[in-house]
Parts: sequence; structure tokens; C-alpha cells
Amino acid sequence: MRCGYFVSGACRSCTLIETPITDQLAGKQARCRSLLPTVPESAWVAPVPGGVRAFRNRAKLAVGGRAGAVTLGILARDGTGVDLRACLIQGGAIHAAIPALAEVLNATGLAPYDVPARRGELKYVHVTEAPNGDLMLRFVVRTQEGLGRIRARLGAVRAAIPAAVVVTVNLLPEHRAVLEGDEEIVLHGASLPMPLGPVTLHLQPRSFFQTNTVVAQALYAQVADWVDAMGPQTLWDLYCGVGGFALHCAAPGRAVTGVELSTSAIEAAERSAADAGLHADFIASDATAYAHDHESEAPELVIVNPPRRGIGGELADWLQRNRRVRSVVYSSCNPESLARDLERMPDFAVRSARLFDMFPHTGHLEVAVLLERGAPAPHDPTSAAPESATDAGR
Repeated sequence: MRCGYFVSGACRSCTLIETPITDQLAGKQARCRSLLPTVPESAWVAPVPGGVRAFRNRAKLAVGGRAGAVTLGILARDGTGVDLRACLIQGGAIHAAIPALAEVLNATGLAPYDVPARRGELKYVHVTEAPNGDLMLRFVVRTQEGLGRIRARLGAVRAAIPAAVVVTVNLLPEHRAVLEGDEEIVLHGASLPMPLGPVTLHLQPRSFFQTNTVVAQALYAQVADWVDAMGPQTLWDLYCGVGGFALHCAAPGRAVTGVELSTSAIEAAERSAADAGLHADFIASDATAYAHDHESEAPELVIVNPPRRGIGGELADWLQRNRRVRSVVYSSCNPESLARDLERMPDFAVRSARLFDMFPHTGHLEVAVLLERGAPAPHDPTSAAPESATDAGR
């Protein structure tokens, strides 16, 4: 695909955009197979493509330029704004909203934050798109002054961008290389509904969700198929976020528990479960700490979907030794950390694996594997899986 921003050198974020998408997929598949040499060739399922354009459901737009003439896109090395409002990978509703967002920000009279000079007000606008075109807008500003001016123009924001069902302001006063601060002020709405087949997830302003909705749906469906094939009565979804895997895997007679550090994500997961009429328990806790604290209640199957660093040695060792856990589904956005974690879990063999091209035109990818443990060790008091949800401490 030809991108004018890439050709001109204005933006090189999509490093593979001039490579045919079939070649991109082949390269990513080869990389996964190289990093995961113990996965049998027969275990690999055909990869899920992520699209060529208009596939991204979230834009993180840096505000540059000057007061009354802002740019929305990225910042160059010298801190000047690079306007990317015609970016080809943004979803259609995001693409349509960006010009109106620029006009709204121009009307505030607020100055974009000057990184080298460490002054100014407007830092970022985060836009998330639901499958039906609804939007969540998050304005990241430095001070209460920025909050006040955007709050005063909330009516104008909603008139200019009627698809916005959630509008917030995030305060980031520090000069730090981060995309948001700790304080979020909700001006309109509460959560963005994300209909995904049988389940509608509710994204709150700081919720994590995969950036490619179509591929996320395929990922959830694949994991649900794997889980159903294994048939566990008890399941944990660690790093569950807003409950995507847990809710897609919930079924009658199956005790499902989702664990996530973010309390707001847990609240969103509970709402999604109630709306869908699904039974699942959601707990705000660190994944590794929860596993250690509930050693004797370990389930038959564990799903993990960690950040790029992976689950780490401590949790990998826990999964390796706790023989109540018969199966693991590991969804990873970093095959290097996945490979490291799997090395610490030699009792588990890969039964199935699949590449999901969550991030077309880049070297990034999502890969999911279904792991199954070999025969339990003799005389191991924890080797027997619980016979019912009651035995599992439910």
C-alpha cells in the first residue's frame, strides 16, 4: 500500500507498509516458528490477517502546531507537530472525526504542549472506535486550565462529533514520556460498548483493548474453541482486562474467574457479564499474587494475556509446578517473552498455535498457543483436578 506520509518521510511508524500483506504474514509466521521451535509444524493453524487499511480502532494523536492551528498526529524529533489526519490505518469513524477534533481544539485557544520548551497545555487526544462507529474521546492536558476550557466547550464537542458517547479529560502535569496521567475526569458518558458477537464489552476510559477489532474477535473465538475442546470445569483468566476471554469462555457448569489489577476494568467486566447474562467472577488483584494466594484452588485451565514483558518466571514456575492446572492458553503480543516463559514450563506441550496479525504494516504481532500438560506425577497430592466448582473453592 502506498502512503504519502511514509514516502515523504513524515511518518515511518508503519515500517512494512510497502511490503505486500501476504509477505508480511509469511515473515511474521517464520519469526514465530523460529522463536518457538518446539511447536510441531502440524500444530500451527492458518494465520488470521489483520487487514490493509482502516483496521485500527484506537488513535493516540499527539497535539502539535500552535494555538488556533493545531496538528494531530505525531511529534517530530525536534518536537514539532506532524499532522496525520489522512492516516490510512485509522478506522473510518476516527478518520472522519479528526478534522472536527482539530477545530474543537483550535476554538479553545489552548497552546499545544511544547516538549523542548516544557510549556503549553494540549498533549494528546485518544480516540477509540466501536464497531458501530461510536467513539470515546480523551483529551490529555497539563493543567486545570485545560480541563476548564474543554469542560466549558463540551456542548460544542458533542455537536461537532455526535458519535462521541464518552468524553473525558486526562491530567498529565509532568514532563514525562507517557501518554496519559493518573487523573481522569469524565465529562460525558461512562463507557464505550464494544459489541463482539455474543458478548458486548464495556470499555472505560483507561481500559485496555486490542487495537484491531476484527482480529480481536477472531482471537476470542479461537480461544473459546480451544477451551471448549479441553472441556474444563474450572478456569482462570489472568490479566483479564475487561473480561474478553473470560466472558467468551463462560459456559454452564464452568466456574470462570477473571483476575485483573485495574479496578475499573473489573467493574467493566462485571457489567458486561451482567448484560450478557453470563456467570463469571471478577477479582481486582495482581495475577501472580492471586495465583500464589489461591494455590489449592488452582483451576484445570488458565488463560494468560500479559503485557509485552510476559508472565515472568515466578508465574511460569507456578504454572509448571501446580499440577491441578492441566491446560494453559497463552496469548502474547511478544513472541520473545512467550518463548522465555515456555522454557520454564517444560511439562506443557503446544497442542495448537495461531498467529493473529493484530498490527499490520509493522513487525508486531499477536500469537496464541494452547498448552497441555503431560501425565501427572505419581503421589502428587495436588495432581487431581477438582471435580466441581465447589471443590475449587467457589
